[in-house]
Amino acid sequence: MTLRELQYLIALADHRNFRRAAEACHVSQPTLSMQLRKLEDELGVALVERAPRKVMLTPAGRDAVERARRILNEVDEMKEAARRSGAAEGGTLRLGVFPTLGPYLLPHVVPMIRARFPQLELLLFEEKSANLIARLAAGTLDAAFLALPVHEPHLHAEFLFEEPFLLAVPGDHALAKRDTLHLDELGQHNLMLLEDGHCLRDQALDVCRLSGARENTEFRATSLETLRQMVVAGAGITLLPMLAIKGQPQVTENIHLLDFVDSHPSRQIGLLWRKTSAMAPLLLQVAEVCRRLAPQLLTRAA
Repeated sequence: MTLRELQYLIALADHRNFRRAAEACHVSQPTLSMQLRKLEDELGVALVERAPRKVMLTPAGRDAVERARRILNEVDEMKEAARRSGAAEGGTLRLGVFPTLGPYLLPHVVPMIRARFPQLELLLFEEKSANLIARLAAGTLDAAFLALPVHEPHLHAEFLFEEPFLLAVPGDHALAKRDTLHLDELGQHNLMLLEDGHCLRDQALDVCRLSGARENTEFRATSLETLRQMVVAGAGITLLPMLAIKGQPQVTENIHLLDFVDSHPSRQIGLLWRKTSAMAPLLLQVAEVCRRLAPQLLTRAA
């Protein structure tokens, strides 16, 4: 059994077509087919159902693919560990972030990371949290900024900072005459929220449950910026994380922000990576860079 045979099996599982799998592996279709036959002979079981127009994995094949992915991921980790033993702060870091954090954190964090690790190539990926977790597990990301907690036993989570929520209301709203409010006062209002799939939606729903507030079911936004603009247009009120309001004018945009005085709704942000990652020493340093930056970001006046 060879690593190349495992790569061919994974390619076939991903593409479900011998020709496309062969093209992805840069080999001829007969070569790929022959190597998979050899793997099946060695294992003594059929891994693939070969239909004229469709390729399906057998139960043994599905199990083999999952094991093959783990094996190749471990091999990649081994190569990365060996390479980093000679250049601990070089190479490439594939870093993920979710959409309601990326535009507001990365412009501050990326320059700091590049200044601290000038030889490090930084590749950034913005996706919803569930996709980031799946990509971490598959080994196509090295680390990701995620909202905590994340209940994945194979991931290490390094806490970075706690980000408060503020209430955003239109400039002509009754609450715009105030600068603070108690959490239970939200119970008198409906909040505009993001659509399903955003972790910020789940966090806002938690605040609704605590305060007795309800969701404005007539509208669900696809982005945090859309929520902001709907407030500006006078369509309703919403919760915004503090980083999302940094540097944003309030009066000219017809938006007013209120702090909570008794209870402080917030979200916790962490940097996560696989527990087996050879990049853990570097990622701990990256996390420390983010932690040092957080205090100056999480103030209204800055």
